[in-house]
Amino acid sequence: MTRTLLIATRNRGKLLEFERIFGALGVQVVGAADLGLPEVDEDADTFEGNATKKARACAAASGLLALADDSGLVVDALDGAPGVHSARYAGSAGDAANVDKLLDALAGVPEGARSARFRCVLALASPDDDEVALTVGTCEGAIAFERVGGLGFGYDPVFVPAGHTRTMAELGADEKDALSHRGQATQAMKAHLADRLRPR
Repeated sequence: MTRTLLIATRNRGKLLEFERIFGALGVQVVGAADLGLPEVDEDADTFEGNATKKARACAAASGLLALADDSGLVVDALDGAPGVHSARYAGSAGDAANVDKLLDALAGVPEGARSARFRCVLALASPDDDEVALTVGTCEGAIAFERVGGLGFGYDPVFVPAGHTRTMAELGADEKDALSHRGQATQAMKAHLADRLRPR
């Protein structure tokens, strides 16, 4: 029997990544917007706190198994910013404005001092109990001086993964899934999800 997994996001890019990676488990993936769920206020000061809050709230509201992520960009030269505020770094203006603000903040910072990492925490919650499974993924890299590439979303056009010369926005889906923070956390989450989907 096909089970439905609610992804607690309104970001279509993220939803497509989760559909791609979880497809082999035979689950039907739906997004929070598809069900008309209210937005959850991400007011925790850690990725773990926000992911857990979203997963529990969406599981309770929908009656479905719910997976939430909180992810963001951590830039060393900016003392960890934008961090948990990555999605709204420039307010509610969207991805392009966020990237513009980031590049402006790093203006004058030399190549060797532009180290950064993407970090992702996934939380899986059930409406039937209080247990939350957490997995974490990290992708080390550096911030480029300008946008390159038309794939991906968010900060992908200015993030160059460690050991690569291309930005995340130049990588195909398979390449990105293999090294990205979300790909790592999602692969680690597969075992927890398979266990939750197993007939009791």
